[in-house]
Parts: sequence; C-alpha cells; structure tokens
Amino acid sequence: MKNGSEEKRIVVLIDADNAQQSKLELILAELSTHGRIIVKRAYGDWSSGYLKNWKERLNELAIQPIQQFAYTTGKNSTDASMIIDAMDLLYTQKFDAFALVSSDSDFTKLASRLKESEIYVFGFGEHKTPLSFRNACDDFIFTENLSIEPEPLEELPEAKPAPKADDDALKELIKLLHIGWEKTQDEEGWASISAAGAYIKRQSPDFDPRTYGSSKLTSLLAKLSEHFEMKRYPGKGTTTIVDYRPMVKKSPARKRRR
Repeated sequence: MKNGSEEKRIVVLIDADNAQQSKLELILAELSTHGRIIVKRAYGDWSSGYLKNWKERLNELAIQPIQQFAYTTGKNSTDASMIIDAMDLLYTQKFDAFALVSSDSDFTKLASRLKESEIYVFGFGEHKTPLSFRNACDDFIFTENLSIEPEPLEELPEAKPAPKADDDALKELIKLLHIGWEKTQDEEGWASISAAGAYIKRQSPDFDPRTYGSSKLTSLLAKLSEHFEMKRYPGKGTTTIVDYRPMVKKSPARKRRR
C-alpha cells in the first residue's frame, strides 16, 4: 500500500439495500479528499420497486449498478455478490483503499480481511451501524455527518455550545481526548492535536468531530475550554501547529490561621 502522503486508488462498493442514495454524492466527495476513485459499484435487485429512485442518481454519478436477484424471499443475496467482487478486486493488487457503504454488520469480516492485506478501509453508514463493523474499518464516517451545507471559514467556539456536563456522550468524548493526549504528549505535557487525533482514530475509527457539531478537532477542543487548554505556534512555512493538554485543576486556597 502507498504511504499516507500519496494519493490512494480507491474502490467504492455500495450495498444499495442498506445505504441512502441521497448521500451518494457526499460520500464520493468525502472520498475524493483522500485520493482517486477508480471503481464505483452499487449492488442490489434493480428490478424491484424498492430501488426505483436509484437509477437517475447512479447515472449522474457514473456508478455501475450490479444486478443481483433475490434467490429467496427475506434473504439478502447482494452481500455475497459484493464480497466476491471485493475479493476479486483485491487480488488484482491495483488498489490502495476500499470504501464499503453499508449499515450492515455482515461486512465486518470483509473489512477485517481487507485490512489483513494492508488495504485501507473506509466505512460509511448510519449511526445504527453495529460497532463491530465500525471498528473493523480504518476510518468509519457516519452519513448523518455528511452535509451539503458549506463549512464556515472559521468556526467560533461559541457558535455551538458543548453538551451539558452530565451528558454521557460528553464524558466519553473527554475520556477519549484525554487518552489521545496521554499517549502522545511530549516531555512538557503537551500533545499535538494532529498526532492525538490520528491515535484516537486508530482506536475509535468512528470518531469524528462533526458528530459533536464541529468541523475539525481544533474547534471541538475550543468548545471544551473548561477541560482542555491549547497553544499555537508556527510550523514550517505557513503551517500553524496546535497542541493541547488537560486543564490543571487548581487546589482551593487554604485559609490562613490567625
């Protein structure tokens, strides 16, 4: 596989029975930031009325529909067809990354198998996607986080308030950010946001600042200023490096004895 600095050659395989056609363009746009999409295929029984709204969208996006009739009522035969094609494409050794678009846990084994061959695996699905499939990917993106609205040029911390302090999701988020800091901190106790973010993504492939209303990790940490502090300093050229660390809790001042 190519290293991270090179453009990935990407295969996109879509389980039409467990995907949203309204998100297809956004998924392709997201993947285009990571490399060049070479193969685009969508699997389903296109003779059924269930997928009748897909035809126009597939034509517009140049996605190849792969016909798979249902052999038995109530059984999803598209999974097997998609898995077989994925392995055939893997054996060509022409591709660096696969994107599996589905909310179905049946593709957990496929994602794991691709990773064993040093293929980078993207997953796209709804929040209902089982954790097993999400964790089998290198990078899992919730389709609810993909929006057609343009990102603001600069996101201010006060634009969207952070969750309440007693929110379980907030507690888990703070714990995750603390682990990322702990594993990547330097001798002075600061952790690079980029390094910590990469570590967190390896541990939790479905981690995404957009889940918490932020376009990037920097703005997410800015909203959590009660828990973390940040510092910025110039890097190479026009690059700005941002570090963070947990806020140091100050012990209450002792009353002086008379």
